[in-house]
Amino acid sequence: MDKESQLSRLQKELGYSFSNAALLLRCLTHVSYGPGKEREHNETLEFLGDAVLSLAISDLLMRRFPGKSEGDLSKMRASLVNSVALAEKGAALKLGPLLRMGKGEERSGGREKESILAGAFEALLGGIYWDSGYEAALRIVERYFAADIKERRLGQQDYKTRLQEISQMLFHAPPTYKLVAETGPDHEKRFATEIIISGKVLGRGEGRSKKQSEQEAARRALEELQRSGEVKEKS
Repeated sequence: MDKESQLSRLQKELGYSFSNAALLLRCLTHVSYGPGKEREHNETLEFLGDAVLSLAISDLLMRRFPGKSEGDLSKMRASLVNSVALAEKGAALKLGPLLRMGKGEERSGGREKESILAGAFEALLGGIYWDSGYEAALRIVERYFAADIKERRLGQQDYKTRLQEISQMLFHAPPTYKLVAETGPDHEKRFATEIIISGKVLGRGEGRSKKQSEQEAARRALEELQRSGEVKEKS
């Protein structure tokens, strides 16, 4: 697939077409591609996209959880917007092969680096905001984060951390996470993970990212340990 076709594919998956083709290219241009040429790389668009994303996620969370406090909403936003989550969005969009970067950065595996993929995703949001305004950017954020927000629960435990503690205490061994299935098109991937402790499968979870599927599997494993009477969780 040539570069033009790849860019068309990207815009189709985004559900947004740039009116300015040069702006789209800039969103996908890493600073290493042309050092010293601020108007040609995506760092300032990444800066703008970070602000747009923070506002859009705050907007969506307030609509979804109108009764929650500022502190609660801030915690929820932080759990949704981080480099790991953004890099996953960038990888799902296959941004890596589309990025323009210097030869040195490419040789060092830059197309797969978490920080670069996350930055490119933010730059796209900044570019969309610049190209068409906040409402257009909000639609993209809602498209890619709606499921994450829907699954979010206030005060949700880090089930993986809790399971790690219990597993070490009861079995003197850490849980093992095994990805057992990956289904769906690239922009709507579903992952399934099983948790194995001492050779026994204790939980299976699914999610739109590997991280979500692991958390869900850990939650189910904790429920199984509760049912078996091996552990009592706080309500």
